[in-house]
Amino acid sequence: MFIQKVGLKGVKFYAFHGYYPEEQLIGSDFIIDLELCFTPYGERECLDQTVNYEELNEILRTRMAIPQKLLESVAKDIMADVLKRYNFLLKVDLNIYKCSPPMPGQVGQSVVGLQYQKNQHS
Repeated sequence: MFIQKVGLKGVKFYAFHGYYPEEQLIGSDFIIDLELCFTPYGERECLDQTVNYEELNEILRTRMAIPQKLLESVAKDIMADVLKRYNFLLKVDLNIYKCSPPMPGQVGQSVVGLQYQKNQHS
C-alpha cells in the first residue's frame, strides 16, 4: 500500500490572533505548515481524486482571517475544515508558528501543533 503526502509548507499570514487585546490590535506574522497523508485512489492526473493545494490554502486563509485568542482554537478549526473536506485522510500534521511573540527575550517563534491520525479500526 502506498501512502501519499500532500501539503503546504511555510504559508505566511499577517493575522490578529492573540490572548492580549494589543495582540488583536497590532497583529503578528504567522507561518503554517500543513501535511496530509492518504492512500491514493482512482485515476492518475485527476484533481478530484486527490488533495487540492488551492482548497487547502483557502481553508488556511479563511481561518487565519478570523481573530481568536488562542492558536489552539485556530488549529482546531483548520483541522475540522480539512477533515470535513477530505474525509479519506489517514493523518494530518498542522503547525502554526507565531513569529517574534511578544515576550521578554528574543523568541524567534512560538508554535502550536495539532495532529490527526485515523483509527485503524475505523
